[in-house]
Amino acid sequence: MSRPVLLLCRLMVAVVSLALWHFLTTVPVFGRILLPPFFFSNPVDVASQIVDWFVRGTIWKHLLITLWESVLAFTIGSVAGVVVGFWFARQPRVAAVFDPYVKMANALPRVVLAPIFTLWLGLGIWSKVALGVTLVFFIVFFNVYQGVKEVSPTVLANGRMLGMSERQLTRHVYWPSALSWMFSSLHTAVGFAVVGAVVGEYLGSAAGLGYLIQQAEGVFDVAAVFAGMFVLSAFVILIDLLVTFVERRLLVWRPDGAGGHG
Repeated sequence: MSRPVLLLCRLMVAVVSLALWHFLTTVPVFGRILLPPFFFSNPVDVASQIVDWFVRGTIWKHLLITLWESVLAFTIGSVAGVVVGFWFARQPRVAAVFDPYVKMANALPRVVLAPIFTLWLGLGIWSKVALGVTLVFFIVFFNVYQGVKEVSPTVLANGRMLGMSERQLTRHVYWPSALSWMFSSLHTAVGFAVVGAVVGEYLGSAAGLGYLIQQAEGVFDVAAVFAGMFVLSAFVILIDLLVTFVERRLLVWRPDGAGGHG
């Protein structure tokens, strides 16, 4: 499928979804509206709320705070995940010792950790960053670990036969293999970094998109709740596009059509 056709199909899905939403919340079917506007709002009211936020400028402060928290969580969690994942994959004994503890830590429910981070780090940005890091780290860690472990034994044997040192193998064999898996995980990690920031804001904050949504829920302003979610979704897509751009620059060696791993 060509790119213009793909973009057109995506646009059609959005248009049909919004039209259906508007129809079900505004037009009576068999004498009654199937989706009551009080609970589901409608696209027109939601769009009006988004426009109002941007025109009045009230959204910018919240966006910048959530962006800063998400970027910090994404960067710290990704770097830590890459370093630890690569180290564990190259040191099987270390991985064997810490394996049960990594699985235990990954199994902890993040929503339970949010109040603990707030207690430790306060209501500022760092409690939100910490929550985002716990979400991002394990996604990147497991993918990088698997990417290094998946290196072809034949390629390794050929490299060693050609006299490559461990350092050269790391640079020219292990690292390129891990990169593909790493960027595959980063696309997912972007969303989780934002989720961590927003959930933290929702549970306790004075600013940010999560705070904005929480305030709207408190006064039963459904249009503002949906508006916050739409802004959040667009926000995640923009960051993901940036990750895709960086991925294409770093993975120029990968042939077209070679997808990532999940």
